[in-house]
Amino acid sequence: MNIDDKLIEYLADLSRLELDTEEKAARKKDLADILDYMEKLNEIDTAGLPEMTHPFGAVNRFREDVVTNGDRTEELLANAPDRKGPYFRVPRTVEE
Repeated sequence: MNIDDKLIEYLADLSRLELDTEEKAARKKDLADILDYMEKLNEIDTAGLPEMTHPFGAVNRFREDVVTNGDRTEELLANAPDRKGPYFRVPRTVEE
């Protein structure tokens, strides 16, 4: 792929970046290095290798959703300064 100043200006415009001449030259080199590396990766023979989304084996680590602490409503509301049934009562903050 040919990386020229026009392409760098286009990418800078898309990225909403204002680049001076030195920065454009540096980004041009960076982009060329990235594309060269991608070409090296394309040379690797991956035939016969399984597709993967993560380098480590995916294992489902979920457990059964079992309630262990039960209903502690009364215990939790025991220190409430004011309550109405199973709820905390708080001062009104919105006027009608």
